Amino acid sequence: MEEKILKILEEVNEELPEYTGNNMLKDGLVNSFELINIIGELEDAFDIEIDASYVVEKYFGNKDRIIELIRMLL
Repeated sequence: MEEKILKILEEVNEELPEYTGNNMLKDGLVNSFELINIIGELEDAFDIEIDASYVVEKYFGNKDRIIELIRMLL
């Protein structure tokens, strides 16, 4: 599961798997369109629906938070 998530992130920006900050959007690693792309790819890859209420820094700040979110949704 983690490898699949990291691959999705890397396809959007090769720096994302190594990013250790807390807010990849605020730090300029992704823009809002790329974030929407990440969400769509995650939904397709794991056959889940990510509600808009989860699209916040708490869940999409970095790769570790995204992994936690996907685990929670699965």
